[in-house]
Amino acid sequence: MNVSAGPGLCFVLDIPVAGGSTIERMDVLVTIGDFSRMTHLSVKALRHYHDVGLLEPAQVDGASGYRLYDASQVPVAQVIRRFRDMGMPLEEVKAVLDAPDVGSRNEVVVAHLERMESQLSQTQSTVASLRALLERPTTPIAVEYRSVPVTPTLAITEPVTMEGLEDWWVGAFEELYRVLAAAGVEPAGPGGALYPNELFELEEGDVTAFVPVPVAAGIGPTGRAAPFDLPAAELAITVHEGSFHELDRTYGLLGTYVAERELGVEGPIRENYLVTFTHTEDESKHRIEVCWPVFQTRPADGTPTVDSPGPPSAGRRQDS
Repeated sequence: MNVSAGPGLCFVLDIPVAGGSTIERMDVLVTIGDFSRMTHLSVKALRHYHDVGLLEPAQVDGASGYRLYDASQVPVAQVIRRFRDMGMPLEEVKAVLDAPDVGSRNEVVVAHLERMESQLSQTQSTVASLRALLERPTTPIAVEYRSVPVTPTLAITEPVTMEGLEDWWVGAFEELYRVLAAAGVEPAGPGGALYPNELFELEEGDVTAFVPVPVAAGIGPTGRAAPFDLPAAELAITVHEGSFHELDRTYGLLGTYVAERELGVEGPIRENYLVTFTHTEDESKHRIEVCWPVFQTRPADGTPTVDSPGPPSAGRRQDS
């Protein structure tokens, strides 16, 4: 028979045929406050986990709405708290708890751990970058002025957010090089991209990823890729060496250089990817040309202009 031992506590009194008795506990129900103290999960969090179906109370009083939890739910709550401490999204925590087998559960956990490792690597890179900003003096950059003619390319142009830029960039260039390979066309130069002012100012804009192609390549639109004549431009160019995550430092130095000389004009920033992760995983060897639009740096007759002492050399010069 059942014997009550206070609110939420119930025992079964088992009387064997041969006499004597044993007592077995059936369940222990506790209030949400007690359960919060037992699991270190706030009442607010427990209510939210109930609302999203992650951790439902054992009972909910129909009259008062009070939630009661079974003590056997404590280990589950502790698992949830640890996953949340690791930054795992609620939907993934639920996927772990609902996994039909160990393999499925481990797949979700391993995927999250890999993301954490990636985030840790990015954090370490950011810390190193911050230390460099604080501890290392700014060194002058070499700047080259270059007149770039209209250039035939295969390109993808789409609206992109700053947050989604990296994933879009990888996918766009994979597609461009795949289309060229399928057509048997060799690139005529390193790939690059155009970044409009809106991307920096509003965190969204139409970005163009391009790969130069021979004039007579004859490639038609394929998927997102289409022929695109890269406009002619006058550019102030410097080479960024190292990680993509440090690219803003080079932007800052080049932008300052251009602003000090009052050379800047409206137009997208160009990047030319000389060496990237597609060539080597060693980020210290990565090289990116950052190209800032400037006004005409030399007249059509080749006469030297301000900041261009001496005779021009093949349409380009260098300052330090």
